[in-house]
Amino acid sequence: MAKGKKMSFNATWSMAVGGMVGGGIFSVLGIILSIAGQWAWLSFVLAGFIALISAHSYSQLSVKYKKSGGAFTFLNEINHKGLAGSLSWILIIGYILTMAVYAFTFGHYVAYVLNWGSWLPKVLAFLIIAVLALVNLRGVGDSSRVEIIMVWGKLFVLLGLSIFGIIHWNPEQLTAGIEPKSWSTAIVGAATIFIAYEGFQLLSYDYADIKNPERTLPRATISAIIAVIGIYILVTLGATMLVGAETLIQEKEVALAVAGKQAFGITGLVLVTIAAAFSTGSAINATLFSTGRLMETVASKKELPHLFAKENQANIPFYAILTIAGLAAILAAIGTLNTLVDAASLIFLITFGIVNYIGFLEKVKYRVLSLIGAIACLIAILLSSYEQLKNNPIPLIIMAFLILMVWIGRPYIIKKING
Repeated sequence: MAKGKKMSFNATWSMAVGGMVGGGIFSVLGIILSIAGQWAWLSFVLAGFIALISAHSYSQLSVKYKKSGGAFTFLNEINHKGLAGSLSWILIIGYILTMAVYAFTFGHYVAYVLNWGSWLPKVLAFLIIAVLALVNLRGVGDSSRVEIIMVWGKLFVLLGLSIFGIIHWNPEQLTAGIEPKSWSTAIVGAATIFIAYEGFQLLSYDYADIKNPERTLPRATISAIIAVIGIYILVTLGATMLVGAETLIQEKEVALAVAGKQAFGITGLVLVTIAAAFSTGSAINATLFSTGRLMETVASKKELPHLFAKENQANIPFYAILTIAGLAAILAAIGTLNTLVDAASLIFLITFGIVNYIGFLEKVKYRVLSLIGAIACLIAILLSSYEQLKNNPIPLIIMAFLILMVWIGRPYIIKKING
């Protein structure tokens, strides 16, 4: 447990929003438009509905057990320690993939403005992870202050861009250059881009770092998701009306930079790029901070090497942060946007489904909502898997292999480590 300064409601809310928006609108807008077309906004609503229910389950279970650790802790509390250990390893892989998405997006947006060569996005991705790893190692106070600044900066630019696009109301742009889609594609889209909402559950790893968590955690998570759903709808409609669906799909790595340039010229391009840097930077910051806490919790339960539980003088898990950052930097350099998003989204759907089911079993408040959430996650998992098998099976095959290896090999590895 951290002994230093704890996070206020503002910092907690900002951590949740930062984790979601950084992995959401900047990273997946072009992807979701290619799937759902003019119904892309509805995909964000449907995925947000699942996220709201899941946030309820997460916050109620965290308050019930009064512990950090998220799904890992919940499974331990109901005596499923083997499943808890395996899921924690899979989740850590998911967070590393997610950080790689954020760093990939950061690198491409900044490089798009500078236009110095194809090598630059990879270098920038590495640098942003390295800088924020150093920020995290300084402690909770520095990390949360950075988060608040980053979140409010990007929200200002995103809302400005979206309002400008909506004022110039032009619904024809929602299908410009593409075939109109059926509304049912929004369901498939919601299942495919669930990474856009994964950030809220990072707070369950920070329980010990939050002021008055019994009150702050439920309020911060639910209000953050509602705010993010609204942001996603506005930006999706506004940006698409500015430049058209086809352009955003073709330029999916830098979709909003193109929209900003169309709206306000070079000034718009620069402002959106700054917002993208804030957005993806805050998402890396939030994910790195919280995943380090998760690894520390798991290591303290002897499900990871004890090295990852060691803290520095600022009470931060030093080796955990460095390991996560290093692996994410490598993936950002070698991965593609679609592959990273597909793999990470599937991991979080599985995790949210498990947590919702635990919430139902443990009879949390409004437990029927948790059951609905578990069923919705299962449907989304099946839809996402089907789409990946049909269009891009490599991420699904890799994730299935990793999950199998963790499930089979983890007990043997832990036994060897703990001697």
